Amino acid sequence: MRTLIAIPCMDMVHTLFFASMIALEKPGETEVAVSSSSLVFEARHLLARKAIEGGFDRILWLDSDMHFGPDLMEKLAADMDTGLEYVSAVYFTRKNPVKPCVYEIVHDTPNAEGEMIPTAESVTEIPDGLFEVEGTGFGAVMMTVDLVRRVGRLPFYPLEGYGEDLSFCRRARAAGAKLYCDGRIRIDHVGQSLVNETFWKRT
Repeated sequence: MRTLIAIPCMDMVHTLFFASMIALEKPGETEVAVSSSSLVFEARHLLARKAIEGGFDRILWLDSDMHFGPDLMEKLAADMDTGLEYVSAVYFTRKNPVKPCVYEIVHDTPNAEGEMIPTAESVTEIPDGLFEVEGTGFGAVMMTVDLVRRVGRLPFYPLEGYGEDLSFCRRARAAGAKLYCDGRIRIDHVGQSLVNETFWKRT
């Protein structure tokens, strides 16, 4: 089983991500690829093309602001080995209100005027195991390369009102894919906070 670890980024990666990558256990035949672009969907397209043209079986998407344990890849691969074609770890938004980057609703819904508007609602509970979802962020997602092929040309190009990750999820479900999240795999989203006197007095 050949896996491409695909890392889209702008121009820098977080120290905690770098430390996680050094410690990451890489079972099977694994290659790491980084693509830098100010447009993340373009970076993802380049990495997806490399996976397809390079004859890889799976892609592990990792965002450069994630912090995870050394067994992350092994756990996601174990889920995939049960016959899945898409599985995500659990992580949360970096800004308030903090919510899971795991979505039970990713589709257009009508507003009061009957106009269809983009809608994405996070799950309210996270089961302790595999559960089907309508979409996830791409902080830590493993998928088959075959799924990328089925979604078609420019799979990450953003649909109106969605980021490149949820746009892919909508296309994947339209192509008949079932998307899963593993509630047992929790990772950290590296964020930023302003440290001031108020922060000091809370500690």
